[in-house]
Amino acid sequence: MTIHHGGCHCGAVRFEVEAPARVTVSECNCSICAMTGFLHLIVPASRFRLLAGADGLTSYTFGTGVAKHLFCRHCGIKSFYVPRSNPDGYSVNLRCLDQGTIEHADIEPFDGRNWEQGAARLAHLSQDGG
Repeated sequence: MTIHHGGCHCGAVRFEVEAPARVTVSECNCSICAMTGFLHLIVPASRFRLLAGADGLTSYTFGTGVAKHLFCRHCGIKSFYVPRSNPDGYSVNLRCLDQGTIEHADIEPFDGRNWEQGAARLAHLSQDGG
């Protein structure tokens, strides 16, 4: 495991996440992910730490309201959020991680437009063994 650092565009929000140097991320085609280009690195809550900017986050929910989309209120970037598929973890946008600690990323498509049919294959990712 490696500690990866990341944050939003303006730097007000900073976090660290513990994950392998070689990762597999999901590219979702749901309405919000397709528009934002989010690449999901889902981790257990115990492997995510918000270092700065909690007071600069604003949230957005839609649909079922389970997912908590968190945006920097200054620059508008969603660098991480609590996903519907893993409400006990975090999804970090691979594109918001600082350069240098990710050695390789495999990108797997995820059919978020048909979320109910595929969500079970993501559920294990927020478990400590995930």
